[in-house]
Amino acid sequence: MHLSLADWIIAFLAVAICFAPALFFARRSSKDTSEYFASGRSVPWWLAGLSMVATTFSSDTPNLVTDIVRRQGVAGNWVWWAFVLTGVSTVFFYARLWRRSGVLTDLEFYEIRYSGRAASAVRGFRAIYLGLLFNCLIMATVNLAACKIAGVLFGLERWQTLAFVGVLNVVFAAHSGLWGVLVIDMIQFFIKMTAVTAAAWFALGHPAVGGLSGLVTRLEAMPGPNGINYLNILPDFTNNWDIALAVFIMPIAVQWWAVWYPGAEPGGGSYIAQRMLASKSEKDALAAVLFFNVAHYVLRPWPWILVALASLLVYPQLSDIQAAFPHLDPALIGHDIAYPAMLKFLPVGFVGLMVGGLVAANSSTILTHLNWGASYLVHDFYRRFIRKDATESHYVGVGRLVTVLLFFLSSGLVFVLDSAKDSFDIILQVGAGTGLLYLVRWFWWRVNAWCEVVAMISSFVISVIFLFLERQDLYHTTSAWRLILTILATTICWVAAAYLAPQTSRETLIEFYRKVRPAGPGWGSVRQAAGLSKDELAQRGESMPTALLGWVAGSIVIWSSLFTVGNFLYGRTQVALFLLAVFVSSALVLIKVVNQLWSDPR
Repeated sequence: MHLSLADWIIAFLAVAICFAPALFFARRSSKDTSEYFASGRSVPWWLAGLSMVATTFSSDTPNLVTDIVRRQGVAGNWVWWAFVLTGVSTVFFYARLWRRSGVLTDLEFYEIRYSGRAASAVRGFRAIYLGLLFNCLIMATVNLAACKIAGVLFGLERWQTLAFVGVLNVVFAAHSGLWGVLVIDMIQFFIKMTAVTAAAWFALGHPAVGGLSGLVTRLEAMPGPNGINYLNILPDFTNNWDIALAVFIMPIAVQWWAVWYPGAEPGGGSYIAQRMLASKSEKDALAAVLFFNVAHYVLRPWPWILVALASLLVYPQLSDIQAAFPHLDPALIGHDIAYPAMLKFLPVGFVGLMVGGLVAANSSTILTHLNWGASYLVHDFYRRFIRKDATESHYVGVGRLVTVLLFFLSSGLVFVLDSAKDSFDIILQVGAGTGLLYLVRWFWWRVNAWCEVVAMISSFVISVIFLFLERQDLYHTTSAWRLILTILATTICWVAAAYLAPQTSRETLIEFYRKVRPAGPGWGSVRQAAGLSKDELAQRGESMPTALLGWVAGSIVIWSSLFTVGNFLYGRTQVALFLLAVFVSSALVLIKVVNQLWSDPR
């Protein structure tokens, strides 16, 4: 593709508008690590929520959704739509608990929740495991998508794309700290939504698609792999049981609570926890996560899905994409590249907007992961275990150096990955079985630091064993069954550790309970020792039934609104109106629950 002068100007302005405000936060972020990594704990809910959704809106996300739709139809998106249950549970059960903990990073949590050397070991290990290894894998996935997009649009080699995004992201991440990242995210969200909406509009206008009505009519007559209907929001439970198990039953029944995945962690964690901890109050933390989940699941998906569906009519086979872009590296060809291939049909001006939007999508995620990963490596590893008595300016300087290092390491991984879907599956598999632990540890005193160690090691080892057996052609099974077996084995291991391993000291448990005040029966004996009764907790707004009602209502609100939009787009008006009625009734319940929680004087 060749950009006109107007496109270059629009792209430049889109990038400049995003990054210019971040320059003003350098001095503020240099004050101390609280400002650099947590914005001084003074972030309003709307800014924290926008930042969360902008971070998850990365350059690989449209590619991932396109890959899913082209292989499994729209119903395949349940593999991540199921995480609605995870996100909304964070809103009503965990957001205020995180804010009360008062920690700078979510890894600092380990040393206020557990005791002894095991607590310190878990904190240090996860700082490396998540901040370095997992974080670099995620950034590599995002930058792989950027390389594919740049390869389609401009014919750039991988190293050329990495050099450009590296200079842009590393400079601003190291310079501005979390305040700059938050402001950049806020502006980028609106640019990205405008760009992807425009992409969907022009994709539907392609002659091979014929608008919304043409899209629906032609895809209804075009069966997908194993006879699937690409448009169906629910999978076919009669003729494609294996697909239904993998994309719907497993995610809804097991995956949402059993699997750790960045941005959808059971109980909250990673950069979601970072935003909650940076919020200026418990109410802001709750509102930020609620806004994030609504925007994440309702506002964003359909523009991507429409482009993915249109690509099936324009490029039915991968060979069609190769023919349309003959100079593209064959190693980059996959279903995920159909999304950038559809950008070929954007008119002058909108190409520049999309380029600016894609740069914004890449930067919003990479900037967050650079800051988040550096916070783990500096605050939870370097400051905790290597140099404990340095000045705040020293730690900020180390944070900037680590930011640069993280980008170089993640860039190396870009050359060994093939697609966003492959990376998504790897992360789900390695995190299988740990999710339940992250939910329970807040509400059951018996969970100890060794449970965390055992869960991480067992899930990783079991995943590696499955990978080895498949590579050696010794054992083959579906990804759904691999996930179930890994979850089962990991859960057995960490529950056994809860009873057999050394327990957390009584003093630590009482101090944690007084500080965080989790509800439920799991802290009965500790609650009594701390001098707080169930009635006192109820008077402070700690009602588990209220939180449960909010969780159910919030999940229904998000799913019903998401599918209301989809059915209106498909022209299925009666179904859409029914779902709209479900949305309105559940929204009224949700508003009542939130108002009750916000009436808490704290």
